Amino acid sequence: MSGVLTGATVVTSLDPLFVSHGDLVVGDDGRIASAAGSGEPRRDCSGCVVMPGNVCAHTHLYSALARGMPYALEPPRNFLQILQRIWWRLDRALDEESVRASALVGAMEALLSGTTTVVDHHASPNAIDGSLDVIADALQSLGLRSVLCYETTDRDGPERALAGIHENRRFLARVCDERPPLARGLVGAHASFTLDNETLAACAGAAAEFSVGLHVHAAEDGVDERDAVARSGVRVAERLYRAGALDELTLLAHGVHLDEHEAAIVGRANATVAHNARSNMNNSVGRARLDLLGGGRVALGTDGIGSDMFEESRAAFFRLREDDLGAGAGWPLAPLAESARVAARSFGEPLLGTLEPGAPADLVVLDYDAPTPLDAATFAGHWIFGLSSRNVRDVMVAGEWVVTDRRLARVDQRELAAGALSAAERLWRRLDDLEPHGYEPKGGS
Repeated sequence: MSGVLTGATVVTSLDPLFVSHGDLVVGDDGRIASAAGSGEPRRDCSGCVVMPGNVCAHTHLYSALARGMPYALEPPRNFLQILQRIWWRLDRALDEESVRASALVGAMEALLSGTTTVVDHHASPNAIDGSLDVIADALQSLGLRSVLCYETTDRDGPERALAGIHENRRFLARVCDERPPLARGLVGAHASFTLDNETLAACAGAAAEFSVGLHVHAAEDGVDERDAVARSGVRVAERLYRAGALDELTLLAHGVHLDEHEAAIVGRANATVAHNARSNMNNSVGRARLDLLGGGRVALGTDGIGSDMFEESRAAFFRLREDDLGAGAGWPLAPLAESARVAARSFGEPLLGTLEPGAPADLVVLDYDAPTPLDAATFAGHWIFGLSSRNVRDVMVAGEWVVTDRRLARVDQRELAAGALSAAERLWRRLDDLEPHGYEPKGGS
């Protein structure tokens, strides 16, 4: 579509921050235009803030049906047991229906919270083949932009490890051939502590073959570091580097237990670390050393706790402030912009995440009656202490309105939620037959 968003406070970019007041033009090519033609449709955005759509740099859409999921086992006492008793049971219960339902719910909640792109890390060991197509098609149906991968791992045996690598390669080949408008791919790997040397090398090789990055959990918990040392005599970052799996396209999730030496390795490789503050707190894995990573690329993700980046960035900020009163309210804007750059590299769209002329028109209209002056000098304060996903009125992706007046534009969201409810009930029943996963890393838990 083409049109003019009139009378708004326009945030052209988050880092560097640029705020102006006036109109924003979207061309009929789905990109931001420098000037409007005659007779263009106009949408009144007076009193609103128009900003680039948020990007979630690391999530697990398959967790969308886990909300309220029954749990009857012994409570987990550490991170490994959380995986063995909860998430590695859930992913084995997934089938194509629940994968699709999870993706639809996740996409709905992302868009309604002002997130226009998600970088997803998927696992469904009993429904691997074609799973990324199922997710991509579900997200496309709602209009959400995505960067997808399958979580390759050796924890379910060599056959499924090979199937995971094949699924990444198959989907990347499809992306290269068809160039779908809203989907791109990375090569997915779970974490160093569930990857044999051969599997890790195969993941690195697939990433190099398709000129994409490896999306892998790294040093989320101490178990990952202990396993790496037991396997190879070096810590996680160095193991990844030696395997050819660490470069400027690599996306590392968490990085909580990276030490100074590893942070230097990550920095020299120019890799990106996706910080997931709420997940780290929920799993009690520790606090990421953002002071060590401050010189490199740090993005923001949710690790599957929804895709509301207003909420995630605010939690990350307040967590940081506990340790560093010098952290200013503008701190979240740089990692949010870095999240957009992750997507921009995948799509070959360097302006994605901005509202500059020529950028893809991925944007959010926030209905926000600012009670104090709102400009470049004050925007960070409004971000932390005022703006939130409750202000999201409209959302546009690639020049098309996908949320209007707080409702999904393409589908009936009540019907979507009802279908997900039915899928969740069947998914939960399947969990009753699944014991905790028996995989044990080297080096102990």
